[in-house]
Amino acid sequence: MIAFLEGLKEFHSDDASIQAFNEIENHIRDKKYGLVWEKHSEEVDDLLKENIPILTADPERRLCKDENLPWNFIIEGDNLQALYLLVKALRGKVDCIYIDPPYNSGAHDWKYNNDYVDTTDAYRHSKWMSMMHVRLLLAKELLNPEDSVLIVTIDEKEYLRLGCMLEEMFPEARIQMISTLTNPKGVSRGGFRRADEYIYFVMLGSSVPQRLQLAAEWSPSVNKSSKQKTTAKRETPDWTSMMRRGSHSRRDERPGLYYPIYVNPNTKTIARIGNPLPIEVERGEEIEGLIQVLPFRSNGALGCWQVGPKELQSRINQGRIRLGRKTSYGYVINYLPDGAYNEVMSGKYTIEGRAKDGSLIAYRVDNSDDEMIAPTQWKIATHNSSEYGTTLLNNIIGRGRFSFPKSLYATRDTIKFFVANKPDAIIVDFFAGSGTTFHAVNLLNIEDGGHRRCIMATNNEVSESEEKRLTKKGFKKGDPEWEALGIAKYVNWPRTTCSINGVDINGTPLSGNYLTDSILAVPMSQGFVANVKYFKCSWTPRKPEEYLLSNVLCLHIKEMIELQNAIEVDNVKNVLILNKEDLSDTIFNNVVRPQIENVWVNQNIIFSTEEMKALKQIGFKYIPREFFGQELKEAAE
Repeated sequence: MIAFLEGLKEFHSDDASIQAFNEIENHIRDKKYGLVWEKHSEEVDDLLKENIPILTADPERRLCKDENLPWNFIIEGDNLQALYLLVKALRGKVDCIYIDPPYNSGAHDWKYNNDYVDTTDAYRHSKWMSMMHVRLLLAKELLNPEDSVLIVTIDEKEYLRLGCMLEEMFPEARIQMISTLTNPKGVSRGGFRRADEYIYFVMLGSSVPQRLQLAAEWSPSVNKSSKQKTTAKRETPDWTSMMRRGSHSRRDERPGLYYPIYVNPNTKTIARIGNPLPIEVERGEEIEGLIQVLPFRSNGALGCWQVGPKELQSRINQGRIRLGRKTSYGYVINYLPDGAYNEVMSGKYTIEGRAKDGSLIAYRVDNSDDEMIAPTQWKIATHNSSEYGTTLLNNIIGRGRFSFPKSLYATRDTIKFFVANKPDAIIVDFFAGSGTTFHAVNLLNIEDGGHRRCIMATNNEVSESEEKRLTKKGFKKGDPEWEALGIAKYVNWPRTTCSINGVDINGTPLSGNYLTDSILAVPMSQGFVANVKYFKCSWTPRKPEEYLLSNVLCLHIKEMIELQNAIEVDNVKNVLILNKEDLSDTIFNNVVRPQIENVWVNQNIIFSTEEMKALKQIGFKYIPREFFGQELKEAAE
């Protein structure tokens, strides 16, 4: 047919005929197999044509528990807007993307161009696919092509279309779908009661679900086989001394690591941890009934411990500290280093419990691979979204703020299969909703001592009922009264900060313990040691007429650097130099200069020889051009 059309063009070469022939040829060449849908333009698409997304930090929403830990971020805005910026900062660096998009169930669970999409909308499927496709294209740019995973939850309304779309968009990936029980009671939808939903795993590069020590719930055969093999030869993990050896092992070199550890000789447990002692003091206070242990070497020299008091307590909680034999100076104190502990928690060892001193009892067993791989059918009690999603969230922020949150433990388990051996993994959720993903990442970190970080993006839409109530009162989107009840500010941020602080929305300590995969009991009231900042997306015109675009964008570079590096630019430890005045206030400030660790510099500044020498001495980086270089080029700047 195409050859016949080409022949006709030779005899009918007028513009109208050629145009008609080309349209027929395009129709013939259109895809005839696969997913075809009507493309729809969103409001955010139109805004992106004329405007550049930028980030602005909210100074009232910032929580820092340990300035030495990486920062996590909540981004308020349309997730397409947020993804545009995330790609600039983290292209190819993300280890895991976990999203729970709207299921397009027709129950007013998502908005399109400010209107709820329901079952009467003739284009609801193509609108959903159009919305998902453009976001998944950007998600693909975020993922590390060598080793990363995209995880998408869905139900029966769109799982077929989603699966086809993922296969087209990620032809190089291994894609698998599992079924998971989320509500044993089920929900009636005019047919069988729906009790489960589906999870797609799109595995890139070398990414595979890790072999973990699985509970009997995952597969009855796992428990049976494990019991049969507990009589096999067992190998314990490598415990090592808490005394620091080698370089920087003397007290005068690391004075902050010289402190007393008090042991109860009757219970053979660590009863108390003292503070670092002043350099002129050799022993801490004597406590009746307790033996004071200090890092004395066998030759009597003063040494130091491997970690400080705060980290020691954390490792005791994790079961990583064990008392050894009694000595003339007290007791030998052993610990599990990071590598050995990660191996224990990865499933290569069986954890049988804890010793009297609280240390883990773990043995390496000869489990076959099949016993450590999760099946494709998940029927796990803690994945019940009613009890461990809705009820848990209600206990933290109160009832009625959010419908159908995911089970905290279902989210943790889903992510854990791919980041258990990545203690510094970057996890992104751009359909963040109530904030379950960050809550789950914090739980993973406290279980194994990891420093994984999470970036969540969510809009600030209000619920349908709140929208009606606010509209009736005369409020509109953008009004403070309206924005205060949006999902980002009213649900996600309160849940995040409350869970970190271990309290509910009223400041009352949370009751109960988290259900962890280890023997470690973690009280909810203990909270988490984590840092989080709140950014809001806004816009600036792509081609301003009355001012330079570069001047405006410079005001929002700080947030991009923080997002890319998981730090806080405080202009003391982490310095941003946008002009010569910044240089004087930091690099040439004798008070600030000794504290500087990182410096980013505006590439447009012309430095003198002396200034450049000072920058090179301290080490500096130019502000990455990928942040806004293309936009400045388009604006001829």
